[in-house]
Parts: sequence; structure tokens; C-alpha cells
Amino acid sequence: MEQASPIDQIAERVERLLLRYEELQRTNALLTQQVATLTQERDSYKSRLSAARSRVDALLERLPANAMPSATTATTAPTDSRF
Repeated sequence: MEQASPIDQIAERVERLLLRYEELQRTNALLTQQVATLTQERDSYKSRLSAARSRVDALLERLPANAMPSATTATTAPTDSRF
């Protein structure tokens, strides 16, 4: 079998490099799209978390001061005779 000329070898390598480059470009585009989607999802979760925190804080502020258990109430034994 006849050996390919150096020009043909270089042309073949350039063709393979171009194919690999196009493949990498497609992969990069997909990864960029995934990053954008995940960033948007993360931002949505952060926003929902912030809103939930605000609602919890508002509910806590509405509780009367004596509704919060004191340290002594939390550590006393139950008065039920079954225990």
C-alpha cells in the first residue's frame, strides 16, 4: 500500500481537528445552557427561601411574648400519672 503524502496526512489531521472542534462547540453550548438553567433554578429557590423566611419571621412576630416556652417550662417533667 502506498504511503500518503505529508500534505494528505496534514489535511486528514486538520479534518479530524475540525470535527473535534465542532463537537466541543456543541458540548460547550449544551453545558452553557445547563449552567443557565441551573442558575435560574437556584435563583428561584433562593427567592422562595427568602419569602418563606419572611413569612416565618412575620408569624413569629405575631406570637404573644408569653407563648414562647421558657427554659424552666421546657425542662419540667410531665404531670401525667402515666409517665
